[in-house]
Amino acid sequence: MFAIFRRELSSYFTSPVGYVVAAAFMLFNGIFFYVQCLFSGTSNLYSVYQNMFFIVLFLIPLLTMKLFSEDKKNRTDQVLLTSPVSIASIVCAKFLSAFVMLAICLSGYIIDGIVLSFIASPDWGVIFGNVLAMLLLGSAFISIGIFISAMTESVIIAAVFSFAANLIISLADTIASTISWDWLKSFIGALSFQSRYSDFTLGIISLSDVVFFITVSLLFLFLTDRVIDRRRWA
Repeated sequence: MFAIFRRELSSYFTSPVGYVVAAAFMLFNGIFFYVQCLFSGTSNLYSVYQNMFFIVLFLIPLLTMKLFSEDKKNRTDQVLLTSPVSIASIVCAKFLSAFVMLAICLSGYIIDGIVLSFIASPDWGVIFGNVLAMLLLGSAFISIGIFISAMTESVIIAAVFSFAANLIISLADTIASTISWDWLKSFIGALSFQSRYSDFTLGIISLSDVVFFITVSLLFLFLTDRVIDRRRWA
């Protein structure tokens, strides 16, 4: 498992993908931080975190698009499937590689807090709470992206469909507002990633939201395991 994890993580730095994702994250985080905090003269990072939600929604598919689809396209997946490693271990290793890459990007939040500490007194509880929130949100997005990557051998299709799926789930509140049936509106609204993430940006850590993101992550990792396992015996 560790060998697969190390290979996937190193692949982000032997190709432009890792650098592009990290640079884009740092760039947008820096722009939002400057405009909404430094330029505005406030230590409230709420708007920064809210805007970064949509940036991460776009960037995560770039991290997950090749995790399984590239192996399938190059037929190297057969090597993995015949190796003495469980499917669950393979899926977890690939998930952790993208998760660690996201964690590296989130160092930008810590940098924001350090810069802000020179001119104000940042609420480190809120900052670390939002690092946790982004890790939870990212884990859900990553698990969805891995599942879609396992369904196709096209890296582009995996990226596009992952982005579309993330966007639809994140706009669940908007979709729910157009539905007249109360029970269906409540059900769809409860699936919204954005509304649950918004609580974290205010420094509110809800156990139900934490459980929700972990459950989504585990569900799609399990589904990915089933897809890969079916391919092993096909």
